[in-house]
Amino acid sequence: MATAVRAPGYLEGLDAETFDLAVYLASFDPKLLADEEGRRTLTRLDPLLFGLVYLRHHLRDPAGSITFGDAHLDWCRAARQWVRPPTRPAQNRDAYIAPRNMGKSTWWFLILPTWAAAHGHVRFAAAFAMAAGPAQTHLASFKREVDTNELLRRDFPALCTAAKRPTGANIADTQAMYMAESGFVFAARGIDSSNLGMKVGEQRPDLILCDDIEPDESSYSPDLARKRRTTLVDAILPLNVYARVVISGTVTMPGSIVHQLVKHGRGVETAEWVRDEGFSAHYTPPIVKRDDGTERSVWPAKWGTDYLQSIRHTRSFAKNYANDPMGSDGDLWTVDDFRYPGDEGPDPVTHMMLSIDPAVTARKSSDFTGLGVVSWSARHQRCTVHAATAVKIQPGPLLREKVLALLDEFPQIGLILIEVNQGQDTWQAIFHDMPVKVKTVNQTEPKFTRAEGVLNHYQRGRVIHARRLRELEEQMCAFPKAPNDDLVDCIGSAIRRFIPNKPRKVTQASSGSYL
Repeated sequence: MATAVRAPGYLEGLDAETFDLAVYLASFDPKLLADEEGRRTLTRLDPLLFGLVYLRHHLRDPAGSITFGDAHLDWCRAARQWVRPPTRPAQNRDAYIAPRNMGKSTWWFLILPTWAAAHGHVRFAAAFAMAAGPAQTHLASFKREVDTNELLRRDFPALCTAAKRPTGANIADTQAMYMAESGFVFAARGIDSSNLGMKVGEQRPDLILCDDIEPDESSYSPDLARKRRTTLVDAILPLNVYARVVISGTVTMPGSIVHQLVKHGRGVETAEWVRDEGFSAHYTPPIVKRDDGTERSVWPAKWGTDYLQSIRHTRSFAKNYANDPMGSDGDLWTVDDFRYPGDEGPDPVTHMMLSIDPAVTARKSSDFTGLGVVSWSARHQRCTVHAATAVKIQPGPLLREKVLALLDEFPQIGLILIEVNQGQDTWQAIFHDMPVKVKTVNQTEPKFTRAEGVLNHYQRGRVIHARRLRELEEQMCAFPKAPNDDLVDCIGSAIRRFIPNKPRKVTQASSGSYL
């Protein structure tokens, strides 16, 4: 019989816009696809073909069509790495973040594990979800296929038959675990279940799947997010340090596990635990920019580009499509409150200050130190936020060096403003003999009250951002529910300094009044 042409190599480099399903399927000899042994041979290294042959009904849309987005092709290429067993600990740990309703659960909890199990690429899959119920639903979908899928049962009978005891009873065929005659095991648990030491005989999970392990924001908090991360790192990953690990999900809250992975995938910042545990994060945006600068949908057949562009400004798009917690429901700011320079360019600077909301220590559990550069324009009677960054730096020489670097970057800074509700002596020791004036401020009003006043200035057009300041804007949109609010504090202190509670006109003639 003939052999396959261009597959699975045909998938390399293709995306939703260039992939042609008809061309892909035509690259296989139909005689092989009609033959039991041929199907097993062709699908062994090709999870996409496996899905089309055995699980096609899960890929059809309501109209009966089968289409793909960029992420689906990426996931199939990634799963092919499971063919080779890991040779070192933490070798294959990946997170895949894509728009909601992209089919993450269908692919990562059904199609790809079934392909890997059928061909013996994995022997023990452990699936975790936010609670036991959703995890068991994933297992139920798998069991429904091995029980009722005639083609799958014909070609892979050992996978589709439960392992038996000598008495004839099933070894494991329950809501929480299935053990096949082939030796493959599929276990489903809630992430907070007791999972330490999970194994069957001497067999430990060699595939760990975590899907939507975080609840929605109304049921979540920074403290719960830290506990969930501890469970992942201390209980789930140690089940087998050689296991392939996949985390899939959508952002539910700023600072959540998935949000931190999004930041890593976008190259914004890498949390210590992400680096320490060796995760690679793969972020799929809803709108893809072509090489020529034009844009298209990541899944054109499901979401037209015009549709995505029409909702691009909404908070729902930010949160559910772009995995941007700017779409989070904080109590004060919304994305509509941020303004940027118009065609006339940036405001002329009358005064500029560096505002610091310092953390007393740099331990992992400590707050961040917020650093913000804000200017005042007497001509336009408004503030401009030029920079906002949060860092964990041990109070001392490193923080002083960071501040001096910002003074070099923004030579118009004439004042350093430091909040000193804690550790006043520490900050005086660090910021002595600076090249600009240093002033301290003790905050007496409640944090929320101060933030309300600052929001008032934003909404009245008295504050603009020099450019998109993602970290600051995320904190503001999530305030007071965000895990950190250091940037809200430091920027707010500067704005309140330039625009007191009783607004007064700051003119060029009063150039030293803000000092």
